[in-house]
Amino acid sequence: MKELFYLSHEQIARIKRYFPRSHGIPRVDDRRVVSGIIYVIKHGLQWKDAPREYGPYKTLYNRFIRWSRLGVFNRIFAELVEQNGSTTRLMIDTTHLKAHRTAASLLKKGAFSRCIGRTKGGLNSKLHAVCNAFGQPLAFHLSGGQVSDYKGAAVLLDTLPQARELLADRGYDADWFRHALSRKGITPCIPGRHSRKTPVVYDKEVYKQRHKIEIMFGRLKDWRRIAMRYDRCAHTFFSAICLAAIVIFYI
Repeated sequence: MKELFYLSHEQIARIKRYFPRSHGIPRVDDRRVVSGIIYVIKHGLQWKDAPREYGPYKTLYNRFIRWSRLGVFNRIFAELVEQNGSTTRLMIDTTHLKAHRTAASLLKKGAFSRCIGRTKGGLNSKLHAVCNAFGQPLAFHLSGGQVSDYKGAAVLLDTLPQARELLADRGYDADWFRHALSRKGITPCIPGRHSRKTPVVYDKEVYKQRHKIEIMFGRLKDWRRIAMRYDRCAHTFFSAICLAAIVIFYI
């Protein structure tokens, strides 16, 4: 017998106030439907294969798509991050998320970017993330797999909270990035590239803590619809990432 997942009443109470208000006919039980959505994303199922205990699969799919377009899960993630308080240490890194053929079979032209690119590993997306000293994600940015780490860092730069230091690998060793962090009062703990003529001084003991953001990526990729992108629309896939982060790290 398969083991079903349900959010506890305490967990659903923490996020329910951010749900859109229902109009007209009362909405189907939020706890059951959201738990079903989480089950599908975590196990990498097709929506039609969702267990019947969660109700009609079309209800799960329609709720997820509609709320993704409204940015509900993105807003919940941002609110929970803000409630989490300040941090003294930040970490930034990226990871690749492979795109399934159902997501990659797209029209090349469109009003909105699909955030899918081609690299040596095939078609994929790249997830840029910032986390705190405990390995909890604070901000995400989704891009095509071919996009440079620098461009993701430039987007996330304005979202960085006040902190004492930021840890990153040598892929982020750029003078403009170091200067931007210094202007924010953040000390960069980034090893220098091998091509640098002048060695970069950084705290090697502090740098050892960078493994926490790698662990964070690993926990996100335990959810199969995150590790393998099935969703065509970037906003839908990004909502799945935010929902996974909410469940794993904040509730």
